[in-house]
Order: sequence, then C-alpha cells, then structure tokens
Amino acid sequence: MSKAVPQSISEEYYQISQAVLSSFPKYRLPLDLFVLDEPSGRLSEYYRKDNRLSNERTEEVQRLCEEGNLFVSRADYAVYSQHIVKQLDLVLVDKNLKEGEVSELIVRALGLKLAAFLDQPVRLLFQPLLEDCMVFTEYLWQDKYRIKPFMRRLHQDEYSLVSHSVNTLLAGTWLFLHTKEEPSRKELDALALGLLLHDVGMSKVPIFILRKDHPLKQEERDKIPPHVLAGMQIVQKMEVTAGEAQAACLEHHERLNGSGYPQHLSGQRLSVVGSLAAVADSFSAMIQKRVYAEAKPPIQAAEELMKDTARYDPRFAAALYTALFTNSF
Repeated sequence: MSKAVPQSISEEYYQISQAVLSSFPKYRLPLDLFVLDEPSGRLSEYYRKDNRLSNERTEEVQRLCEEGNLFVSRADYAVYSQHIVKQLDLVLVDKNLKEGEVSELIVRALGLKLAAFLDQPVRLLFQPLLEDCMVFTEYLWQDKYRIKPFMRRLHQDEYSLVSHSVNTLLAGTWLFLHTKEEPSRKELDALALGLLLHDVGMSKVPIFILRKDHPLKQEERDKIPPHVLAGMQIVQKMEVTAGEAQAACLEHHERLNGSGYPQHLSGQRLSVVGSLAAVADSFSAMIQKRVYAEAKPPIQAAEELMKDTARYDPRFAAALYTALFTNSF
C-alpha cells in the first residue's frame, strides 16, 4: 500500500506498487531495490539488479511492497520506464509517477506501437496500439486537465509520420476536451483512435515522394490525395466502425470552403470532428520541419490557422491560439 514518505526520498526514489512489482520477473529483477527504515526515515539497499532471489526473499519482497516500504531509485528511470512502456496500463495504477512522467511514457508507448503498425498494418499489431490508446483516454477521462503536460511534449523536430500522428492526437484531444460540452467517454475513445490513425494511409505513399526537397511533378502530387482513402481501407479492415474515428480519418483534409479532398465537403457538410481534425492535422504539420518548409513556432502556426477562416473552423483554431497565447499549457 502507498504511504506518506519524506519529500527528500520521493524526489529521488519511486515507491514501487504491487502492480508494477508483479509485472517484473519474480526471481531476477532488472533494477535495484531499497527498503525504508520507518524510525529513521532513511532508505537502505536491499537488492542489487540481476541477482537471483530465493523463494524466501521473493516472499519478503512482496511483504515489503504491500507495507509500502519498497523503493526503486529514479536513477533507474530508464529501466523502469522501458518496462512500463511495454505494459502501459501500469501508469493507471502506479500512483508514484509524476504527471510529466506519465505523459512521457504514454507518448513514447504510442509512438512505438504506431510505428510497428504502420510498418505492418495487421490486426496482431493493431490490438496493442488500440489498448495503449485506451490507456491514454482512460488517464484523461479521470481528469481532463491531465492533457496539459502532453501538449508540452509536442514533437517539434523533423517530421516523421509517427511523430506527426501523435502530435495530431494530442492537439486534437486537447481541442475536444476544451471545446466539447459534456463529452462522453465513447466519443473520446473513438476520436482519439481516429486522430492517431488519421494519416495511416500515408504509409502507402512512395517514400521518395515524401522526401523530395523540391517541387513535386504533377504525377507525383497526384499520388498524395489517395492516401485518405487508402487509410480508410486500413481502418475498416481493422473493424474501426465508430463515426468519430472514421470522420477524423476521412475528413482531415477537407476545408470549410470546399477546397479540400477527397469529397470536397464544405460548410455544414463537413462534420464537427472533421473540422477539429483538420485544425489538429494542419497545426501538427506546421510545427515540424519538412524537406520543403521550416518548422513554425506553435503560436504562429495557430495564429495562421485562426486567421484562415475560409478554410478552418474558427472555434478550434481560436481555442488553440488562445491557449498558446496565454501559456495555458
């Protein structure tokens, strides 16, 4: 059980939970363990990583953990975090992780699972991606303001399909949570999955086109718009049927004035989710360096979208700009 510990200890050590402990190998743990001496309030070394525990010691480790007296060093964060990324649902039960650490772990896990799925879009690799996406939404459903540290972790380095997709998920989820009145958990789950998968069809565009550093020929440009329908085929193959998820995938390149694609929707024909996804997708593209364009500061990108009222829904673009302008993140 968790118990109050001196701040000096909590800053340097994790009080390991039973759920996390039970997820490690039983006899050979990959990190050092420390025990708390309650009278003195000090920690002492109990176990050195990769040594083998006896049956008696494994029982003692379990007891110490149940009592809230078992700790791991934050110096072992790389090992600790690498383990949790593989079993992301642990962030929902480990109360010793800080919000910044949780957001970092979730972003990293989603990136790894998405990269595997984009490389081979099959159900075997989709299921763990779906499960981690649901960990993300469950974490936010408990407290929507937990989205703030995620927004501080937007990728602003060189573009990749994975980092762009995760950025779109984070920006779009923030918009949904801060503009939707009385959102439902079902809507949040479907929207988040759709935002994460919105550009999955880009994995079918020839890589040499995406990496060209000079203007594309017409026949090369013609190969890009079909990525939306290619993505929808993949999403449908994974049996993602929720309307919000499909709208994010199908409409993120539509524009209010009908200048977008693939259906050239305009005005009221463009869904609310489609309008939201369009802002999130464009914002995410603008803040990363491309071979043909430098990255823009997030507030500049949001301002440009807000001013482009002919193409982008001002509800979402203005909300994003205001949050960045007031440093709400």
